[in-house]
Amino acid sequence: MVSETARSTAPLNAQCQALAERVLAVRTRSRALTAPLSAEDMGVQTMEDVSPAKWHLAHTSWFWERFVLLPHLDGYREFDPRFNYLFNSYYEAVGSRQPRARRGEISRPGLDHILAYRAHVDGGLERLFALSGARWPHALDALLPIGIAHEEQHQELILTDIKHVLSVNPFAECYGKAPVPARGPEPVREWISFEGGQDMFGHEGGGFAFDNEGPRHRAWLEPFAIASRPVTNAEYAAFIADGGYRTASLWLSDGWTRIGEEAREHPFYWRGGPGEWREYTLHGEREIDSDAPVSHLDYFEASAFAEWTGFRLPEEREWELAARANDPAGGRWADPGGFLHPVPGDGDGFFGGVWEWTRSAYGAYPGYRAGKGAIGEYNGKFMCGQFVLKGGSALTPPDHVRASYRNFFPPQAQWQMTGLRLARDS
Repeated sequence: MVSETARSTAPLNAQCQALAERVLAVRTRSRALTAPLSAEDMGVQTMEDVSPAKWHLAHTSWFWERFVLLPHLDGYREFDPRFNYLFNSYYEAVGSRQPRARRGEISRPGLDHILAYRAHVDGGLERLFALSGARWPHALDALLPIGIAHEEQHQELILTDIKHVLSVNPFAECYGKAPVPARGPEPVREWISFEGGQDMFGHEGGGFAFDNEGPRHRAWLEPFAIASRPVTNAEYAAFIADGGYRTASLWLSDGWTRIGEEAREHPFYWRGGPGEWREYTLHGEREIDSDAPVSHLDYFEASAFAEWTGFRLPEEREWELAARANDPAGGRWADPGGFLHPVPGDGDGFFGGVWEWTRSAYGAYPGYRAGKGAIGEYNGKFMCGQFVLKGGSALTPPDHVRASYRNFFPPQAQWQMTGLRLARDS
């Protein structure tokens, strides 16, 4: 632990300074994402999957306080010990916590108190970054990138969660207005073929990656082909019109049971009917753009659609191999003042637009071991009952994903911006 009083004139080295600047920038971006929201908006929880925006602001501050400031900044004063219960998410090693389904009951502390908490944590981070280079805690070289990526994940959740909150508002409120980006080229589907064989998979090193992206390992792929773009709204509307939601043979058993119990007939945010489909977006209800990637499908819907076409979902290593030749910077990512919905052309380079379901169950790569302590709970303990998604969406922060990135959700998850890309055996 480094004392705030033990300073020298030595500056942080360039790498540490860059990390410090990224931390403060990601903290600023979280507030920018909540700027269009009222205090009332930010306290609502409409279903168990959704957390109030106020909770996200507090939880990300708790993460920095609990894992960075308290262990590594001598003299740091914990803002409020009660917050360890209110804003812990799932870290068993840290202690008990408010149940996820009851986060909307936290009317106090209010938003002003939460913002004061963020300011207190930001002040601690700034004091930490002012310490001398000679006394820089080198544990932070690994911790700070995790904290940045963690807050970026919650930035995406702020958007996906408030979308559901506003979608059930009786006055059909929207998050904000934004110009629609220029349309991409006509979405022609081509097949990109691969010979298969043995290859290396997982993160190559040289930059941050989550522990679940490794270890790098060998795997064998049979010859396959993958579509050059995600499935569009028009293609999914054809599936609906052909009785896709009424044909049991297309569905996995759990999915067929679920759509029957929910009387589901279309994707999560679609409204209206054939020929007049509309969908709710963060910019309000809009006529569906037929050429844009379809979004907010759960795994069962993606699987059923693939079955209907006669193709299949890609395996995660197939997707990773196909995406390597593409630069994630070419995707369209979430801009706090930009258009926060898929448009034609999104995902043509494999990144941005919609998270794409793969048929791969989320599990450990060969040789994987979760880290020790609370941080080790981040990914490993969820390796059961979930599926891998790839590529990022129009709600994902810039510079967050890469070909090896493994997002994961349970198969019934719909509130995330999830779609699909087809694959086939060669």
